[in-house]
Amino acid sequence: MQHDIFTIEIIKDAIVALGDEMFNAMIRTSMSPIIYETTDFAVGATDATGNLLAQGNGVTAFLATLDTAVVSLLEHYPDPASIRPGDVFMSNTPYEGGGTHLSDVVILVPVFDGEQLIAWTVNKAHWTEVGGAQPGSVSTNATEIYQEGLRFTFLKLYDRGEVNAALVQLIRDNVRLPDSTIGDMHAGVAAARVGARRIGELLDRYGRDQLLEAMRELLDYGERMTRAELVKLPKGVFEAEDVVEEDGLGNGPFPIRVRVTITDDEMIVDYSGTALQTTGPINCSYTGLVTGARCLFKAVTNPDIPANGGCFRPLRIVCPPGTIISAQAPAPVSLYYEPLIAAIDVFWKALAPVLPRRLSAGHQRTVGATFISGTRPENGELFVMGEPLVGGWGASSDLDGDNGQFCCANGETYNIPCELFESRYALQVDQYAFHNADGGAGRQRGGKGVVLDYRVTAEEAYLTYATSRSEARPWALDGGQQGSTNYAEIHRHDGSVERHTMCTTVPVRRDEVIRIYTASGGGHGDPAQRDRDALLRDIRNGYVTAEQAVRDYGVDVAEAM
Repeated sequence: MQHDIFTIEIIKDAIVALGDEMFNAMIRTSMSPIIYETTDFAVGATDATGNLLAQGNGVTAFLATLDTAVVSLLEHYPDPASIRPGDVFMSNTPYEGGGTHLSDVVILVPVFDGEQLIAWTVNKAHWTEVGGAQPGSVSTNATEIYQEGLRFTFLKLYDRGEVNAALVQLIRDNVRLPDSTIGDMHAGVAAARVGARRIGELLDRYGRDQLLEAMRELLDYGERMTRAELVKLPKGVFEAEDVVEEDGLGNGPFPIRVRVTITDDEMIVDYSGTALQTTGPINCSYTGLVTGARCLFKAVTNPDIPANGGCFRPLRIVCPPGTIISAQAPAPVSLYYEPLIAAIDVFWKALAPVLPRRLSAGHQRTVGATFISGTRPENGELFVMGEPLVGGWGASSDLDGDNGQFCCANGETYNIPCELFESRYALQVDQYAFHNADGGAGRQRGGKGVVLDYRVTAEEAYLTYATSRSEARPWALDGGQQGSTNYAEIHRHDGSVERHTMCTTVPVRRDEVIRIYTASGGGHGDPAQRDRDALLRDIRNGYVTAEQAVRDYGVDVAEAM
């Protein structure tokens, strides 16, 4: 059949656009700030076999979770007759496609033309509560997956349009915030159904043959555009190594190694030699590794075109099973995002010296996920606050690093406004500012991290916090200075200060302060070569102290000003 290329282009654009519509539907209908404010979710569509067609804005580190979830679901339901119109599936199992940690739940909706399955729409979102030993379903001391919450392995949430009431009740009875959890579940279904309706409209308007041809062409276009960029990259073998410092139980450090081979035809990213999975929860499954490698691969090929499965055909990822970035059951994984970011960062570190105008020096390399729970004094209700934190990005060859940005895995992510904090949680934000801790000096300065103070207004609250880059500083380039580190402090009534990099449900009393420091990025180039006006501007802005100016840049502020 001869296809009209103009019609095919219209259909392709409509498929890409449906990701944005699903994204907006999720924001409008969800009940938890980590979804509607932070946008800790991703939405998109695949073809019938799980090739990614489109993905809306959201968490970058979900870039391999929507399509791989469909692939694994099809393995669980090999009989085509077991997947029917009106079905909705859900999964959060970490060790198969779509998996990260139990808090990230995938909703999958099949799209049919008559009896033929033609596509899937998928939503993956962070639910604030999925049960487990600790509020927020994240801890630094879990030793097996069973302590981290409820686990759903490609279950039917709806069967031919009928909700699985028993499954919904099971969830409601086993989470601490049942209304918001069930609300976020229904929001995920609504967002996926929006995408399914749009595909149905394309089917009705243009017919099956043209729709399927547009899907194939969209994937081929992604491959063509990516291969055109791949041939421009430097060829050779590039290696790097870094560490994740600890696992929450006193074990570590854990080396992460990569060997990147670039040819005109493919990029092979080999993580062989990485540390084995550990007892504590700082493990990441293979799906997480794939999504991390895809993030950096997309950044150095063609980040401007919308992501789809065709873009990743030239990428090959190698890692033996059972490492800290390819963990096997029943390893705990609630802190999966820290080794995932480390896998991105070490890949980045390997290529940065040969792509100095594309890749900056090292950044804060942590989600800095902070969970604070307690009881609201005005009504006695439980609150669970969870959010990622911003930090400093590394400098590049001609630009200072960005100040106060989310890490490379977060993507289109936002912080929760202070006003919302103080209205929804028993917390007061006393301070939110860039700091001037040592680190990041260079001809181009590393971006600044932040200092953030939460004052507890409940009688007692509980802090769960985990970070990496707590000892191994963000790496620098071309003679720059390494960045600073991430950590938390608790300022007690008696004036004592406790420092934490990994902790679970540490009690904090009313009017005590939880202070979080996030890292500054690495510098680029000799600090002595920094432009004098730029340095003086940094001093005026409070980014660099007079002492740092003398020590790191060789400039006496009194004389210079």
